[in-house]
Amino acid sequence: MTERNVLATATRSAPNKVASPYARIVRKNFSDAVVSSLRTFGRAVDVAKESVGGAARDIVSLKFQWREMLQQCWYLITVTALPAILMAVPFGVIVSVQVGNLIHQLGADSLLGAASGLGVIKQGAPLATGLLLGGAGAAAIAADLGARSIREEIDALRTMGISPIHRLVIPRMVAMVIVAPMLNILIIFVGVSAGYAVAVGAQDVTPGSYWGTFGSFVTLADVWVSLLKSMIFGFLVVVIACQRGLEAKGGPRGVADGVNAAVVLSVVSITIVNLLITQLVTMFIPVRLA
Repeated sequence: MTERNVLATATRSAPNKVASPYARIVRKNFSDAVVSSLRTFGRAVDVAKESVGGAARDIVSLKFQWREMLQQCWYLITVTALPAILMAVPFGVIVSVQVGNLIHQLGADSLLGAASGLGVIKQGAPLATGLLLGGAGAAAIAADLGARSIREEIDALRTMGISPIHRLVIPRMVAMVIVAPMLNILIIFVGVSAGYAVAVGAQDVTPGSYWGTFGSFVTLADVWVSLLKSMIFGFLVVVIACQRGLEAKGGPRGVADGVNAAVVLSVVSITIVNLLITQLVTMFIPVRLA
C-alpha cells in the first residue's frame, strides 16, 4: 500500500511539474506585453507633449514649417476627399433606411430628418473621418517616416542638431488637425444629403417635414462636438503614426510592421475615445429641441 501511495502521489505531481514551466512562460509573455504596451503609450504621450509644445513655440518664434504643413494638408486632402464622399453616402443611406423603417412602424415619419441628421452628425461623420485618417493618413505618415528611419535620415537630423519632431512631426500634426474638420464637414453634407434623397425618394417623407425636424433637433452644439471629435481623432492618428514611423527598425519589414501597427492602433484608439466622448456628451449635452 505504501508503494501504491508513493506512485499515486508522483503521478499527481507530475502534471503540475510539467505545467508549471508553461504557466511561467504564459505569465512572462503576458507581463512583457503589458509592460511593452505601457512603454509604447508613454513614448506616444511624450511625442504628443513635445509636438504640441513645439508647435506653439515654433509659431511664436516664426520658425514654423508652413510650406511643409501646406504640402501635407494638400496630400491628406487628395488621398481622403474622394473616399470620404464614398463613405458618406452609405452612412447616410444606412441610417435613413434602418431608422426610417422603425419610425414608419411607429407612425412618426416626420421625425426621420431628426434621426438621420443626428446619426450622421454625432456618430457617422466623426467616425468616418477618423477611420479615413487612420487608414490612409496614418499609413502614409508611418510609411514616410519609417522609410526615413531605416535610411538613417532621422539619425542624420539628430546628428546635425535638428529635432525630427520640429522638422517632420509638427507640420504633419497641424495638417492633420486642420484637414480633419474639413473632412468632417464634407461627410456631414454628403451624408445628410444622401439620407434626404432616400427619405424623400423611397420612404415618402415630405421635404418640409424632413428639414423641419432636422432643424428642430439638431443644434449648433452637436456640430461643434462633431468637429471637436474629428480633430481629436486626427490628433490621435498623427501621434500614433509618427511614433510608429520614427521607431521603425529592421529594413522594409520594419516599415511594414510600423504601418500595420499605426493603422490598427489608430482604429482601436478612435473607437475607445469615441465611446468615452459619446458618454460624456450624453451626460452633459443631452438631445433637446433647438
